[in-house]
Parts: sequence; C-alpha cells; structure tokens
Amino acid sequence: MARDIGWLNSLPPDQAEQELLTCCASRRWAQKVAASRPYPDAASATAAAVAAVCELSWPEVEEALSAHPRIGDRAKAELSEQEAAWSRGEQSGAASADAAVRAELTAGNLAYEERFGHVFLIRATGRSAEEILAELRRRLDNSVPDERIKVQSELADITRLRVRKLLGDG
Repeated sequence: MARDIGWLNSLPPDQAEQELLTCCASRRWAQKVAASRPYPDAASATAAAVAAVCELSWPEVEEALSAHPRIGDRAKAELSEQEAAWSRGEQSGAASADAAVRAELTAGNLAYEERFGHVFLIRATGRSAEEILAELRRRLDNSVPDERIKVQSELADITRLRVRKLLGDG
C-alpha cells in the first residue's frame, strides 16, 4: 500500500503509533496523533503533528531526544531502517565536513551535553556543518529555559519534515 494519508488513516491504532514513532519518538505524541485520525489530507496530519510536539512536556521531549544521534554521529542501532536513513540524509551536511569541523562538532556536542544534559538538536536538513557548528556555539550561551524552548521548536521542525516523508509528501 502506498504511504499517503489514506494509508495512515487505515492503519490500526497500534500500527499507526509505531509508524508515527519514526517521526518523533515520544509515545504520548504518537498516541495523540494516531488517535486524532482520520485526517483529510497530509497537510492536516502534518499540522496536527507539529501542534502535538508543541504540547509535549519536557520529559516527553527528552523521550523524543533519546532517538536522535549527536550531530555527526551515526544513527543509533535501535532505530528502524527508515529512521536511520532519514537521520543520515538530514545530517549529510555534517557528515561531509572536513576533519577539523567534525572535531569541533564533536567537542561542541560534548560541551552542550555537559551544559544542558541532553543531545544538541537542530534541524540539520539544508544546513552545512559550519552553519550547524555556529548555531551550536551560539546556543551554548542560552539559559536552560530558553534552550528548552529552542529544542522543542527544532523537534517540531524535524517532525514536520519526517511526517511529510512518511506520507510521501516530502
């Protein structure tokens, strides 16, 4: 069956949740988006998905973060083949960086995790390694509350892109 809105709408709830978890690893998020079906079109499903990310509590955001590898790292082994492929594609700008920039990203990732206690999350799609590194450095100066807001916004952007991919619309 083609992956489109009809496909998503027709899945049993547990299967819909499993498919949606490839877009955002928060169980509550996947349950909410699956329970809100049927959607009239992909745009409505995407809008609902983004709205649901914005409603997550911080622990639920942290759950979603657990599925994201560090910028420049390989996707985690426990991810589905689809999630791993998406992650590689999203981080292609960082993966093709020269050794010096990759080393700076590694050091920056560690400094970020030490400061904030979680992985640095950014919508890497369409960004070069140098752009990502500059944003990482800038965000190291954020307060914890400001950074949590930024992380949730980046998670919403990533989720938007992935839901569109899931539905064959991106």
